[in-house]
Amino acid sequence: MRFVNFKIIILAFAALHIGILLISAQEKISLWPKGQMPNSKGLSLKTEEKDGRIVQIQEPELFAFLPPKEERKPMTVIVIPGGGYYKLTYDLGGYQIAKWLNTLGISAFVLNYRLPISPDVIQREIAPLQDIQAAIKYIRKNASLYGISPGQIGVIGTSAGGHLAASVSNIKTDYTGSDSDPASVSTIPNFAILVSPVIDLGEFAHAGSRNSLLGENAPQEKISEYSMQNRVTEKTPPTLLLHAQDDRTVPVMNSILYYQAMTKHKVKGALFIFPEGSHKIGITNKSELTDKWKMLCSDWLKTLFPEK
Repeated sequence: MRFVNFKIIILAFAALHIGILLISAQEKISLWPKGQMPNSKGLSLKTEEKDGRIVQIQEPELFAFLPPKEERKPMTVIVIPGGGYYKLTYDLGGYQIAKWLNTLGISAFVLNYRLPISPDVIQREIAPLQDIQAAIKYIRKNASLYGISPGQIGVIGTSAGGHLAASVSNIKTDYTGSDSDPASVSTIPNFAILVSPVIDLGEFAHAGSRNSLLGENAPQEKISEYSMQNRVTEKTPPTLLLHAQDDRTVPVMNSILYYQAMTKHKVKGALFIFPEGSHKIGITNKSELTDKWKMLCSDWLKTLFPEK
C-alpha cells in the first residue's frame, strides 16, 4: 500500500491558493461590453505575444494595481505602454511602472489598448484614443469603488504611449460613442507624465509610430493634426516631460517642441533632459543620474494636489 504524505499535499494546496490570490490581486477590467466595441469590424481575434511584447490584442484591457487601503492616496495614474503603435511593452512599460507607483501609495491602471494596425480596426488613428478615453471615464465613474478621487486622475506614457497620453490630454472630442455615458464625464486627464514621448509626426518623427498610426502615405494635414505640439492649448493639463539627450529612437526635440507649446499657452509643467539614457528610461537605468527621474516625478506629483 502506497504511503501518502498528506502534509506535502496540504502544503501544495496552500501554495496553489496563495498563487491564485496573487494572480487575482490585479483586477482585469474589460472596457467595452461584448459586441459594443466601437470602431470594430467584429472580427474574432486572439491576443498574440512575441518576445515579451503583445503584437495583437483580442480586446482592450485595463489592469488595476492598488496599494493597501491604509496607504492609498486619492491620486491614480493610468499607465500607457509604448511599442511604436505596433506592439505593447506591457510589462516593462506597463506593469513595472504600475508597481513602482504603488510604492508611492498611488493607484495605477495599466491599459493594453488596441493597436491601430489591427485588422479589426475601421479607423486606425482613433482606436487607441477610444480605449484610453473609455479607461478614464470608467475610472472617474467608479472612483469611489477604488477609494480614489475622480479629480486626481493622470496618465503616464512611454514612447508611443507618450503620444497617446498627449493625445488624450489635448483632443476634446469624445470618441467612445457610448450613449450610456453622460457627457459630463470628462475624458481629459488631470495631469500627464510623458517619458521619451513621440510627439511630432513630421520632421522629428519616429517613423514606425507615424506609419502604424496614420499609414505610410498619410497626407500632411493628418501628420500636422496628430503632431501633438500643435494641439496644446491653455486647457492642456499640467504635464511632466522626461527625455534623454542621446535618444536616437525618438529625438529629444519631441519633448522640447511640446514644452515650448506648453510655455506658449502657459500650461504648468516641467521638462527634464538627461545627458544619457537613450530610449530606455524606465524603472531600472544604467545611469545613476537618469535613474533620478523617479524621484523628480514623485516630487512633481506632490506639487499637484498638496495634502491638507
